[in-house]
Amino acid sequence: MEDELIKQQKRICDKYGAEYCPAPLDLNLGIALRSFDGSTVPINGLRHLPENGTAGWYIWAGEYSSANDFFKPLHIQHLLEDKPYLLKYLGLAPGWRFLVDNDGYEDIWFDAELLKI
Repeated sequence: MEDELIKQQKRICDKYGAEYCPAPLDLNLGIALRSFDGSTVPINGLRHLPENGTAGWYIWAGEYSSANDFFKPLHIQHLLEDKPYLLKYLGLAPGWRFLVDNDGYEDIWFDAELLKI
């Protein structure tokens, strides 16, 4: 299972010319679970530099909120059950973003602003 996931992640990185940077399943990401209602799109993801046991990923659906409690920590392994279709994007290196929807739309790009401290 994990080998196939790594292959999927590397394919995404190759497709977009991104460096592969693993996001181990035991690390945390920030996710706005309450923004996922099953039909809310698009789904956004962005990766900052990993730190303090996190992979640097933040994921939300629909509209972004700057509220302090918008993102909650979640071990990446929990996405295996809840949102497995997102795992293939998590090999993108810090500075990369994705935007996807339920109809197969996929946009992936590098955003240097994410690397600024």
